[in-house]
Amino acid sequence: MKTIRTTRLSQAVRGALLFALIPAAVAAQDAPSEEVKTLDRVEVTGTRIKTSEAEGLVPVQRITREDIDRSGLTSVADIIQSLTGSGSALNTKFNSSGNFGFPPDGSGVGAGSAQADLRHLGSKRVLVLVDGVRWVNEASASGVGSATDLNTIPLAIIERIEVLEDGASSLYGSDAIAGVINIITRKDFEGISVNAQYGEYSEGDGATKSIDLAWGGSTDRANFFLGLSYTDQDVIYSKDREQSSFPVPGTGLSFGSSGTPTGRFIFVDPNTGEVLDITPNNGASDPSYDGSQIGCVRTDDYHCFSTADRFNFSQYNLLLTPSERMGAFGQVRFEFSDAVSGYAKVLYNRRESTNQAAPEPLFFGPEAGTGNPQADNIFISALNPFNPFGFDLDSATNLILIGRRPVEGGARVFEQDVDTWYVGAGLEGVFDAGQRTLYWDVNMAFSENKAEQTNFGSYNIRNIALALGNPAACAAVAGCTPLNIFGGPGTITPAMLAWIQPVVRDESKNELALFTANLSGSLFELPAGSVDFAAGLEHRRLKGWYQPDALTIAGDYNGVPSLPTSGKYDVSELFFELNFPLLQDTEIGQKLDFTVAGRYSDYSTGISEFTPKYGLRFQLVEELVLRASYAEGFRAPSIGELFGSASRFDAQLNDPCDTPLLNPSLAGNCAALGVPANYQQPNPQISVTTGGNDQLDPESSKSFSAGFIWSPGFLEDSAWAERVDFEVTYYRHEIEGAIQAIDAQTQLDLCVQTLDALYCDGISRAVTGGINGFNNRLTNLGTIDTDGWDVDLFWVFPATDFGQFKASWRNTFVGDYQAVGAAGQVQPQGPGIEVVDSAIPEWTSNFTLDFKRGNFDASWTLRHISELREECGRAVGFPVCSNPATGINVLEATTYNDMQLGYRFEQFNDLRVAVGVNNVFDNDPPICLSCSLNGYDASTYDIPGGRFWYLRADIKF
Repeated sequence: MKTIRTTRLSQAVRGALLFALIPAAVAAQDAPSEEVKTLDRVEVTGTRIKTSEAEGLVPVQRITREDIDRSGLTSVADIIQSLTGSGSALNTKFNSSGNFGFPPDGSGVGAGSAQADLRHLGSKRVLVLVDGVRWVNEASASGVGSATDLNTIPLAIIERIEVLEDGASSLYGSDAIAGVINIITRKDFEGISVNAQYGEYSEGDGATKSIDLAWGGSTDRANFFLGLSYTDQDVIYSKDREQSSFPVPGTGLSFGSSGTPTGRFIFVDPNTGEVLDITPNNGASDPSYDGSQIGCVRTDDYHCFSTADRFNFSQYNLLLTPSERMGAFGQVRFEFSDAVSGYAKVLYNRRESTNQAAPEPLFFGPEAGTGNPQADNIFISALNPFNPFGFDLDSATNLILIGRRPVEGGARVFEQDVDTWYVGAGLEGVFDAGQRTLYWDVNMAFSENKAEQTNFGSYNIRNIALALGNPAACAAVAGCTPLNIFGGPGTITPAMLAWIQPVVRDESKNELALFTANLSGSLFELPAGSVDFAAGLEHRRLKGWYQPDALTIAGDYNGVPSLPTSGKYDVSELFFELNFPLLQDTEIGQKLDFTVAGRYSDYSTGISEFTPKYGLRFQLVEELVLRASYAEGFRAPSIGELFGSASRFDAQLNDPCDTPLLNPSLAGNCAALGVPANYQQPNPQISVTTGGNDQLDPESSKSFSAGFIWSPGFLEDSAWAERVDFEVTYYRHEIEGAIQAIDAQTQLDLCVQTLDALYCDGISRAVTGGINGFNNRLTNLGTIDTDGWDVDLFWVFPATDFGQFKASWRNTFVGDYQAVGAAGQVQPQGPGIEVVDSAIPEWTSNFTLDFKRGNFDASWTLRHISELREECGRAVGFPVCSNPATGINVLEATTYNDMQLGYRFEQFNDLRVAVGVNNVFDNDPPICLSCSLNGYDASTYDIPGGRFWYLRADIKF
C-alpha cells in the first residue's frame, strides 16, 4: 500500500492540533455576544459550518418537494438520474441478472437496485447522505456493493434533495470524489398527508401504483414524523416493443445465440475427419445421422447451422423490471432544554424485484469458454441412449462446441428480496464559550442492507455431465436420468429436468455503523467579520459479505460462477473547516471569504490520508457573486474491490479475428495467436473472469470549480421579471489510480493489434481459435480526467391577473473526458460517445416552465440529450448502421417533453388532483447497436414506447 507523504502528515497533525485548540481559542475571545442566540442557522450541503448564507462556496442543486411531485416519478434514483450533471447508473430499466454477469469490482450486478452517477465518474464515487449522515451501500445478493441503492429511501420521507457536484472528501470523507447527494427528511410537519398515484405507459403496460402517508405533529418541546410508502411497478417485456424484440435492432437473428432449442453441434467426425457444424431439422425429435454425408448437402435429419437457426433470446428479456417497495420511517425530536435537544429515527424498507433472462443455455466443449471445466471438458458417451452420432463426443479429441437451450425448463427468473434497516440517535445543542455561542452535535447510527436472491431455471452441470455420460454410471446414482440434448424442443422430460434443474439461492449483506461529533460556531473577529469554524471526528465500521449457493461454491452451477466474499474495515477521521472573511463593504467589493478545510483519515487496512480543500467566495455587489474552489480527495477501495472473489462477467465482445476481418492487416497476428483462417466467432458473448485485488491503492483526486451567480438588479421587480438568476460553473475532476479494470474490448483489441503480453496474458484460446479464457481483474487504472460547464438560468416572471410564470433552464456541457490505463491505453469513453451501455452526451439540458393561477397550476418540461456516436461493430453491413463507410452509427439528438396539470380543491382539505404525461410525443430512444440489451441505452433514455401518463391526488388533514 502507499504510505502517506511527510508533507501530508504534517498537515494532518497541524489540523488535529487546531481542532484541539478551538474550544480554548473561543473561550479566550471577548467579542460581544448576541442577546438572542442565532438558532436559525443550519448546516447545508457543501459546508459543515452552520450558516444562513443564501449561496455558498460551491454550487448545490436543490430539488424541492414541489419538484419531486411535479416529476411524476416514484423513485429517488429516477429523479437524480434526470439531472443534467448525472451520468450512467443502474435503474429498473436494467434487466441485469442472467445477462451481464459480475463486474470486476465485486459489487455484483445490482439487480433491482437504482443508483446515481455524477459527472460520469461512476456510482461508487458518489456519496449518499441522509440528513447529513452516510447511508449504507447496497446489497443485491450477487456481491458486496460499493454504491448506494436509492430505492432503499422512500420518497414519502423526503423534504428536499441537495446535490453537490464537486469533490468533497475533506468535508465528508471517502467516496465523495464526484459529489454528494444529501437527502433531507421531513421534520416540522403538522397533520396527515396522503399522496396516491397511478400511471401506465400508452401501450397499456408497465403500470405503477404508489401511495404515501405522512403524519406529523408537535408539542411545546417535541415533534414527530411518521412516513409510510408503497410503490408497485409492473413488468414490461422486451418482446412487446419492436426496438427491443431482437438482440440488435435491424439485424434480425444475426446476433442471436448459438445456444438453440434444437441444438448446435460442432465436432470432428472420427470416421471421416470432417469438421461439421450442424443442427437438427425442425421437428426431428429423434434425428438420424449419416456420417457418410459431408458438407452441407445432406439428406439425413441435419443441416448446416446458419443465421436462421440462431436463437432470439430477446423474446424472454424484460424492458422494465417489476419492483415492489414498502417503507416505513419515523423520527422524534425532543427539547430537553432551550440549549439541548435529542432525536431518534428508524427506517425499514423492503424491495421485492424480479429480473428475467432467456432459458439458460448449455454450452459444452473447448469453444464454450464458460470457465467451468465440467462444461468445457465434457465427455458425452456413445452409449447415451439419445446420442444419434454413434461415437463419443470428447472435448479432448473431437468435440468443439455444443449449444443447446432447454426451453423445456422455462426462462431464468431471479427474484430479489432486499431489506434495509436504519437506526440513528443523537444530541445537539448550543452553549456559550466565553462571549461566543457554539453549536454541537453527536450522532450514532447503524444501518444494514441485506439481500436474498432466488434463481429459478438454472442447471446443475455436474448432474448434466453424469446424465450425458455412460448410462451405467448414471444408473448407479439415485435420481439420475439420462439426458437428451439431441432431439430438439420437448425432448427433455420432466424427469430429466428434476435431475438437472435446482433452485439456487444467494445472499449478501452490507453493514455500516458510525459515530460522529461536530462543533461549529464563531472563533474570533477580523476587521471584515467573524472567523467561523466547524470541526469534528467520525468513526465508521464497514462490514460486508456475499454467500452464493452451495451448488455455486462447489463449482456445479451451470450459470455465472462465483465464490464467497467477506471483509470488513474501520476508519477514524478528524476534520476541520475555517471561513475567513477577508473584505467587507469595501471599494473592491462587498464581501470576500476564504475557506479552508481538511480531513485526516486513518483506515485499519493501512491507508492514511489527508485531504484539503480551499475556496473563495467574492460578492462584488449585491447582485453578483464569484466563487472558486480547489479540493483534493481520495476513495478507499471498497470491500468488494479488495476482497471480491473470482467470478464471471459475460461481455458482448467482438473478436477482431472473426472473419471476414474488419481489419485485414490483422490476419498475421490472428494466425500468431493460433486462430485458423476463416474462423467465425460462434457466440457474441464471451465469458470474462473478474475479481478483487487486495493490493489496490486508494484513488486520489483533484477537483476544481469556478463560476458566478448573477442576479441582475435592473430586472428585479421589473415589467419583465420579478427575479432572474444566471449561474455559470466550470468544473474539472482528475482522478489518479482509478480503481477499475481495463475495458475488456479494448484489452482484446490491443492484444490482437500488438501481441503484447501486457494485454494478451490472461486471454487464452482453444485449438479451434475461440476465446476460452479471459482474465480481466481490477487494477489502479492510470487516470480519469473530465471537465465541463454548468450553465443555468432561473426566471420568475411578474405576477399578473392572468397568473405567474416561472422558468428554469439547466444545462451541462462536457468539454473533455478521457480515461487512460496505467500503460497508456486510452479507454473508449469520451464526450459524444456511446460505449459499454453508457453515454457521455456533450450537452444535456432541462427546461421547465411553470404556471400558477389561483388553485390551478401547470408545468411543461423539455429534456434534451445531444447527439452520440458509437461503433457499428459487426452490424456495419446492415442498413441500421447510419454510416457504414466509417463504421460509425449516430444516435440522433433526442428531446423529451413532459407536462402536468393540477388543481387544488380548497373545500376538500386542499385536495390537489394532477394529471401528467412524461414523453408526451412518445419519442423512441435512438437505436444503439453496441448496447447489450433491448437496443437502447437504458441509463440515458426513456424506454421504447415510453409515453407514460399518470393521475395523482394529494390531500392533507
